[in-house]
Amino acid sequence: MNVLVVDDERAIREGIRRTVVNAFPQMEVSTAASASEALQVLQQARVQVVFLDIMMPGMNGLELLKHVRGSHAYTKWIVVTAHSEFAYAQEALRLGARDYILKPIGKDQIIEAIAALEAEYDVEKRQTPDAGLFELNLKYLREAVFRRWIWGLDIGRFDLTAIKDEYEHFHLITVRLASSVELTLHNFIVENVMSEYLGLSGKGFILSLEGDFLTGVVMLREGLTPDAFTAGANEHLTRYLKVAYQFYTSPLLSDFYAIPSEIRKLHTAGNAPETAPPSENKNDVIDIALQYIRSNFKENLSLEIVASVVFLNPVYFSKLFKQKTGNGYKEYVTQLRMERAKELLAAPDMSVTRVGELVGYPDVRHFTQVFRKYHESTPSQYRLVKKSL
Repeated sequence: MNVLVVDDERAIREGIRRTVVNAFPQMEVSTAASASEALQVLQQARVQVVFLDIMMPGMNGLELLKHVRGSHAYTKWIVVTAHSEFAYAQEALRLGARDYILKPIGKDQIIEAIAALEAEYDVEKRQTPDAGLFELNLKYLREAVFRRWIWGLDIGRFDLTAIKDEYEHFHLITVRLASSVELTLHNFIVENVMSEYLGLSGKGFILSLEGDFLTGVVMLREGLTPDAFTAGANEHLTRYLKVAYQFYTSPLLSDFYAIPSEIRKLHTAGNAPETAPPSENKNDVIDIALQYIRSNFKENLSLEIVASVVFLNPVYFSKLFKQKTGNGYKEYVTQLRMERAKELLAAPDMSVTRVGELVGYPDVRHFTQVFRKYHESTPSQYRLVKKSL
């Protein structure tokens, strides 16, 4: 069996690793200091058992378990934590954890947990001897072979006929992420969220094709329309994915061997300088962007991120934006923030620092400088003047 130990504390991580290696020398043991590192290991190798710390910086253990449980149903999870509250144990077990151990953890507990899961794994392997091989081959087919096939590269002895027969009629799907985000982590989230949703919607698969671009194939269950599928996909993605993205569902297709050319067209079109969503005219696209800005102006909203939301090249988006609003992008966002700051300053109990944070300026000195430029007074001075009126 392959074992992964995920804990941000090096002493605990190495202690569990040494215990497993000494007691079970036949096992391969990897370690990860964060959820992000764990995601990379899980992408590259088939792991049977994971020791998982709950409280880690960034994505915590429960969030990691939530993201990967759909695509790693075969993995058995042992949650290790210093938190004794029952809510943590309850949530971990609900998400599929097989055991829950409190720190400080003893060697006997580790050995006992691994021995029990090894025995369980051996029984499962005898009952379904081809399950592991099938799962591994399917992973390689979807990710390596399918990717090579799309780019027109040799796929060796692999035969795509079986997949072709499964998908007589299908839709292509694509997801493009904002290029400024941490792609490894968010690609993994998209793959797992969409894999779970595809299972609910019919059958299909999705994989990372290149950098910020993911693609897949879906055959929808009877009664589910493409529009309803797309709406549901967006609902799932926005729930877990906190970055800008563009989702697309193709019309119904039947020529399986046309997939490579169709996907390459979609990939190229996404980079074209004047590409907009087919159902939107130019004014509609900017209206969508404006709505997004008004809902997220307190975030770090670069022009590139907002352009990616409406699937436009940043230079072309900037041109359309100025035509529509009469202002440059940066000027518009700053004015919006300053107007909102004036409203918030009317609340006497809210500090100037907090007002700045709520309008997108975590540095109070920078916020004060920008506010003075637009209103010819500092935020504190503005508040005093308004209070005296």
